[in-house]
This record gives sequence, C-alpha cells and structure tokens, in this order.
Amino acid sequence: MRKIRLVVAFAMLLLMAAPGPRRVWAATAPGSAPATAGGTSPIAPDKASAGVDVKMDNFSFTPQEITVKAETTITWTNRDDIPHTVTSTDQVFKSKTLDTDDKFTFTPTKPGTYSYFCSIHPKMTGKIVVE
Repeated sequence: MRKIRLVVAFAMLLLMAAPGPRRVWAATAPGSAPATAGGTSPIAPDKASAGVDVKMDNFSFTPQEITVKAETTITWTNRDDIPHTVTSTDQVFKSKTLDTDDKFTFTPTKPGTYSYFCSIHPKMTGKIVVE
C-alpha cells in the first residue's frame, strides 16, 4: 500500500512540473465569471475591438464578404499550402506574399466598401463593408 501511495505522489509531482498552461478551477456563483490562474476574471473584448478573422483556404477567402464597424481590425490567415496575397482593388491595403500560416491585418477607419483579391490568383475575391 505504501508503494502505491509513493507512485501516485510521484505521478502527481510529474504532472504538476510539466510545462504548459495552468488553470485554477473554483466554484463560482451563477452568472459570475470563472476564476483563472492569478485570481483574475477573464474580460470580454469590446465588440468593436474584437476583430474579424478571414481565412484563405482552397483558393478562397472565408467568409467572402464581411460587414464591420470602422476601427475593427481584420486579420487574414493563409491556411492554404500555397502563397496568397490580400490586395484591395483601390490600393488602400496590400499584403506581402503570405505563405502558409502567415497573417495580414488591416483596420479600416472610414465607412465604405472595400473589394479585394489575391494578386497571385485574381479569381480569389472578397469584400469588406465598413459601417
């Protein structure tokens, strides 16, 4: 029995020493935010600053059309195995060539419609409507 306790204690020490994120679980009252390591509560991002993600995959932008408020950051991520770009038709924004998992961000400041495409694959198109 003593041997089993020693093995269990050793296994717990190994798990506690393992690298990685730590979470502290605590009971919370209904409707309250869960506790996290350090005793702080997670803060929900403001909708205008939350940002929007667009992925490039299978020779397409997804979603192809988005509507955002001014000052919302848009992030494109290339999930394809080949390079792509993000280029507005009126040259308001233009990315470098993005390899797999590369990202490009743009934050529109003025209302309007911004059409864009991949300069390497011009049939890849998308549109941003800024309110």
